[in-house]
Amino acid sequence: MVHVAGSVLDPDLGDHVCLPFEGERERMTATQVFTMNGLRRRTKVVIVTHADSPERTRGWLAPLVPGFADAESAGQVEILACADTHFTDGCLDPDRVLCGLADARDRARRHGQHGVYALVDASWGVRDAPGQAAFEAAANELFGERWLAAVCQYDRGLFPREAIDRATAVHPIAPEQALLRFARISSPPGLRVWGDIDLTNRQAFASVLAPLEKEPGEVVIDASALDFIDAGSAQLLTVTAMARPAGSTVVVCGDAMARVLRLIRADEFVGVRRVGDA
Repeated sequence: MVHVAGSVLDPDLGDHVCLPFEGERERMTATQVFTMNGLRRRTKVVIVTHADSPERTRGWLAPLVPGFADAESAGQVEILACADTHFTDGCLDPDRVLCGLADARDRARRHGQHGVYALVDASWGVRDAPGQAAFEAAANELFGERWLAAVCQYDRGLFPREAIDRATAVHPIAPEQALLRFARISSPPGLRVWGDIDLTNRQAFASVLAPLEKEPGEVVIDASALDFIDAGSAQLLTVTAMARPAGSTVVVCGDAMARVLRLIRADEFVGVRRVGDA
């Protein structure tokens, strides 16, 4: 657990993390470490519970986190029930989730906090794991604004292996997989990506690219700080370009990625600008 805590429980704003865990001890330790990191970073910490109630969570968490009571009184920590954040009349309500996060962002700004740190008990989706994975993938668009960091906790005792694999694949960050970070850019519209992209987070990358297909004019994908992309993941850039007006998708990248794009003939659909080119 120490290694996992160090790698994914101190996320940057903009990170969307999947964290599988085994047993109550791991879940509670992760919650403690995440909360302490969020307070240290001066963010608003939002804990969304499902298997536990907010009251019970507060009861065991407060003694483990120095200054917890004062932080909660000041609005820096909120513990909410999943029924009040994710569902309307017993059905998943994506708009309610997004509106709730936006409200948390606004409250954080009013209190001078740097963003929102959200820890979500993902057991809310155990009865519809494919639907949950689709929701998680669609939510990736929100993280491009980089005011939100979220860690979604998946209990290995509740979810079968295939559901865990599906969940990690649609998250840009998870233990033992490539780490992808991204940010939306506005002038011209597009995306900045950095880290690594391979088979382990390829589905997440596809969901990050998907909103660009709706942009009417030129879009730029700035991959100049990307350390690695495999050929299968690079092919997704071709898919994006083919869904858009011809000649309107540009990728800025280094020599290594330019060679990959040329190898898979993506440069027939994507405008490739090497770093340093005029």
